[in-house]
Amino acid sequence: MGKYLFFVMALLLSACGSNGPEEIKLNSDHCDFCKMTISNGKFGAELITQKGRVYKFDDLLCMISYAKGGNTEVPNGNTAVHYKAHYVADYTKENKLVPAEKCFYIKGGTIKSPMGGNFAAFTNNKEQNEFQQKYNAVPMTWSEVYSSIK
Repeated sequence: MGKYLFFVMALLLSACGSNGPEEIKLNSDHCDFCKMTISNGKFGAELITQKGRVYKFDDLLCMISYAKGGNTEVPNGNTAVHYKAHYVADYTKENKLVPAEKCFYIKGGTIKSPMGGNFAAFTNNKEQNEFQQKYNAVPMTWSEVYSSIK
């Protein structure tokens, strides 16, 4: 009986879904939007649905395009779905995902991301300012990044 109860509890816990980002396996995982292999740990991203399903992306452009396209958990075709969380790779830390809304962003200039979104995310504005000057890029907030992709 004890083994059976343990199995049931493990099954229930695994059904709860993800509460945070999953590790992106570089050169193995594929982007859920463009289907390319995720190979650059500076630009990866993840989207977690309300049900806990994790979707992985090789570029912020792919993640936001996917979210706005209503590809998951969209009741009655409503694309205004609210996701549980968006995570982005910190540009200065190889393959480290952080909450998107807490990051500072730059776009353009000489930044070259895998799918041409050309965004870079940073966990503090000191790094944002440093790389903005280095890459001749434009500073942005999460809200500006999200709304800039149609």
